[in-house]
Amino acid sequence: MGRYLEQHEGRSELQQRIAAELRAKAEAKSKQTSDSDDDNYYRERDGVDDTAYLQGTKLTTTLAPAWILVGLMAAGVFGYFVYLVSR
Repeated sequence: MGRYLEQHEGRSELQQRIAAELRAKAEAKSKQTSDSDDDNYYRERDGVDDTAYLQGTKLTTTLAPAWILVGLMAAGVFGYFVYLVSR
C-alpha cells in the first residue's frame, strides 16, 4: 500500500505538462461549444443528408402481422411442449 501511494504522489514533469495541455484543450473546446448557439446541433442533423443509408430499402410489407402471428404460435407450441414434459 505504501508503494502505491508513493508511486502516485510524485508526477514527473512530463506528466504534469501533458496533463496541463489536456486541461487547456478541454477548456478551449468547452468554451468553443458553449459560445456557439444551441440550435446548431439540430441544423447539422436535418435528416436530409444523413438518409443515404436508407436508399434501396423498403417499408414493412403487409406480411408483418402474419409473421407476428407465426412467432406467437411457435411460442405457444414451445410452451405446450414444456407443459407436456413437466407433467
